[in-house]
Amino acid sequence: MDPTVAERRLRAISGHLFPLSGDLASSRFSTNPTAGEFVKVEGYSVVLPEKLYTGKWNVYRSARAPLKLLEGYPDHPEIRTLHDNFAYAAENFRDHRYLGTRVRDDGTVGEYKWMTYGEASTSRTAIGSSLVNRGIPQGSSIGLYFINRPEWTIVDHACSAYSYVSVPLYDTLGPDAVQYIVNHASVQVIFCVPQTLSILLSFVSNIPSVRLMVVVGGLDENMPPLPLTNGIEVITFSKLLSQGLKNPQPFRPPKADDIATICYTSGTTGTPKGAVLLHINFIASTAGTCLSLDFNPTDIYLSYLPLAHIYERAYQVAMTHYGVSIGFYQGDNLKLMDDLAVLRPTVFASVPRLYNKIYAGIINAVKQSGGLKEKLFNAAFNSKRRALLNGKTPSPIWDKLVFNKIKEKLGGRVRFMTSGASPLSAEVLDFIKICFGCEILEGYGMTETSCCATTMDGGDMLSGHVGSPNPCVEIKLVDVPEMNYTSDDVPYPRGEICVRGHSVFRGYFKDEVQTREVFDEDGWLHTGDIGLWLPMGRLKIIDRKKNIFKLAQGEYIAPEKIENVYSKCKFIAQCFVYGDSFNSALVAIVSVEPEILKSWAESQGIESEDLGQLVNDPRAWAAVLADMDRVGKEAQLRGFEFAKAVTLVSEPFTLENGLLTPTFKIKRPQAKEYFANAISDMYAQLSSSSVN
Repeated sequence: MDPTVAERRLRAISGHLFPLSGDLASSRFSTNPTAGEFVKVEGYSVVLPEKLYTGKWNVYRSARAPLKLLEGYPDHPEIRTLHDNFAYAAENFRDHRYLGTRVRDDGTVGEYKWMTYGEASTSRTAIGSSLVNRGIPQGSSIGLYFINRPEWTIVDHACSAYSYVSVPLYDTLGPDAVQYIVNHASVQVIFCVPQTLSILLSFVSNIPSVRLMVVVGGLDENMPPLPLTNGIEVITFSKLLSQGLKNPQPFRPPKADDIATICYTSGTTGTPKGAVLLHINFIASTAGTCLSLDFNPTDIYLSYLPLAHIYERAYQVAMTHYGVSIGFYQGDNLKLMDDLAVLRPTVFASVPRLYNKIYAGIINAVKQSGGLKEKLFNAAFNSKRRALLNGKTPSPIWDKLVFNKIKEKLGGRVRFMTSGASPLSAEVLDFIKICFGCEILEGYGMTETSCCATTMDGGDMLSGHVGSPNPCVEIKLVDVPEMNYTSDDVPYPRGEICVRGHSVFRGYFKDEVQTREVFDEDGWLHTGDIGLWLPMGRLKIIDRKKNIFKLAQGEYIAPEKIENVYSKCKFIAQCFVYGDSFNSALVAIVSVEPEILKSWAESQGIESEDLGQLVNDPRAWAAVLADMDRVGKEAQLRGFEFAKAVTLVSEPFTLENGLLTPTFKIKRPQAKEYFANAISDMYAQLSSSSVN
């Protein structure tokens, strides 16, 4: 080190220390109270000023990384890329089982069969080598168009080892969106399965960048003539693998700031946006999330959440680092519980939609059991809950009598669970924690933050929040005066959640306009979510800045678009579509066209004294909802965009009753409050019908 640099650092340090006298003088330095001048400890977080000396104290960091944001795994600083991460795992866990599947080549389902880390490493090299041998240039985009299975992970590793950019494709966006993504990212190779191959072939002439299609699980004799008329070669995964084994090529390792993947999100409206994620984004995110967690090669993880989404993708990066065995579901969510029973995982990542179903199923079973069994469950639940809240170990008798049978629903061995994609209610989180006797943590993040921006801290007994910042990022709340949220709010600071740090994405691919919209001049990513800081530096999500929200399964909803579709329904004068991330379906409040509804009632022989009585008739609700479904199908709304329940009102939305703006737009927060009882009743009705 340059002596002048060393001296300058020493002087800087000395400014926060003071010399000692007497017998301690030889130790040269001791702590000085001013050393904490620029950090305030808030429990799980620390608070810093945004600008040194002059800035407001509003920047939160993890208490585990207060002065320097984490860039990677502290014990392995040499791991800077996804390629480094898998190379480390393949070397240290070579003979340990890695990727498992129940699905056989003939489509039948049996026990799990495994390939080791070493075998996956060999396959990764072979697939990457075949792409190099075919002249696919470094940096090319490689599409993955199939659901979770071992080959998905192997192809992703091949992309990392040979500096290709993986581009996940998935059906929920629809064929038009897939075609758009392939062209937008200039995808040269697509890995698919026979079902998605047929979709690709339906618009093959419109994707000129594609040179090669690799069919996973396909048979050579079923492949189309080679090559296709437009020059695209179609080959099976097994043949590509075989060719690569015969002619291996040296790795072309990426750098930390190279692009690892482009993740396209459905966004809000219009065409999908491609979030550009770097290798360092993944490494920083997973290293920070796992800093205080304990995974090891004895753990088993079930993969069923879509690998095309960042939640599952980041989870697999972390599981690989620790040598965890990853077993894939058989591809059918309806058979997930069977996969859990066979695999018996120790680690499980899911979303509120499944946890809510488990919760409702257990509650319903307890109520139906009645009598002594119901009393025993309640006694066990309350006793265990009191013990956990008091920091004590619950009596093991309750597990033997009650909870071990419930644990078997997830295989009986789960010790750690996470919930993401949308908020999980505190009630359900606590219920799952007690019934399954394991730690369950909730996190918050998005594709643009490479998954977790915050995570609950282990041992934190308070529910209803998403924890403290990931040690690789810092977070601040920015005032949203039009919604009456400010960082000076008492008792809790509130505002738009903004994130900055090593896991934050580079920007949207080929889209400078939307990139500038989400980043400010100081490099803060504006998420559009509204949060508040709870005591101890915990973040709670309370609102959405724009009129875009997520349903419980993580799907984005643009309500105005749906309301515009439903406005074509003959019964509807005005419509307010509502949904939130605690529920998996939309509901609607409809202000009816009086004469149309009365005319329909007469045609059905339905007598009513007035419009008020008619809008409360269940037959009218059914007729309006049926017509809304018809209009929605004509407009090609996606399944989750259909309202599943409706409430009819005779009163129009007006300026006078506070439901419209001067430009005649619905005031959504006011409408939510105005119709709170009706919304609550509709969700109760939907919940009851789903349980029954």
